Amino acid sequence: MSTEDSQSGDNRFRRSPTGPAVAPPRGPAGQAPPPVQPPRRRRHFWSVAIFILLVSGVCIRAYRDLSQPEAWHYWKDQYVSPSLTFSLIDRVDLDGAAQGRRALFVSGTIGPAAATLFRDKLDQVNLAAGDIVLLASPGGDLNQATIMGEIIRQRSLATAVGGADASGRVKPAYCASACVLVYAGGKTRFGVLGSALGVHRFVTTRPVEDPVADTQRIAGAVLGYMTKMGVSSSIVEAMSETRDIRWLSPKQALAMNLVTDPLGKP
Repeated sequence: MSTEDSQSGDNRFRRSPTGPAVAPPRGPAGQAPPPVQPPRRRRHFWSVAIFILLVSGVCIRAYRDLSQPEAWHYWKDQYVSPSLTFSLIDRVDLDGAAQGRRALFVSGTIGPAAATLFRDKLDQVNLAAGDIVLLASPGGDLNQATIMGEIIRQRSLATAVGGADASGRVKPAYCASACVLVYAGGKTRFGVLGSALGVHRFVTTRPVEDPVADTQRIAGAVLGYMTKMGVSSSIVEAMSETRDIRWLSPKQALAMNLVTDPLGKP
């Protein structure tokens, strides 16, 4: 083999058939070649798949929860269109009583989320013991009303039926049906002259197997609640007499101990 053949053999991978010799790329001496990165497409696919499963699980659970009418009504009342409205009054004047006290004016229908909204608002305005909850409501959810009354009693707040003008002077209003249970929660229950308290028989609105037994159960629960709040059992008798609203006279409300501190002559 000639020298030319030998060189030709050594350079057969470095010589271009149509051009000059091309040397293969070489890294620095002693340096390892860069590692080969595995494809990331598979890892990305599983991340997306897990995320979709998690979101789907949350959506399915939320759908199941909100598919119940009670849950939907509660969600709507709390987040979409609350049935109660609240206004803080810095200084309330109840015909010379409770001057300088703060008051939270609560008006509207007592909806499925009323107790939660009420508690959150009380936490926000930070009423002190002896401050007043002013009520003006046609009633609503019985269970929510009892919870609201329990909250009022736990915080040693007073109650009154009425609205208030810009100066803080209380004007007459009415409180009927379940609203009376909220009013009964007051440690002191002011009787505003001209305001009205209305009661009636409580009945369930959902289908039940024995309506009579269910009505008796509700009456027993109302009696237990009113007795706990210091109201005479005669109020339950007044409730049971009619399904229509019965407006109590100031003397009747005072005799039942529903009103504990009348303002003006009953």
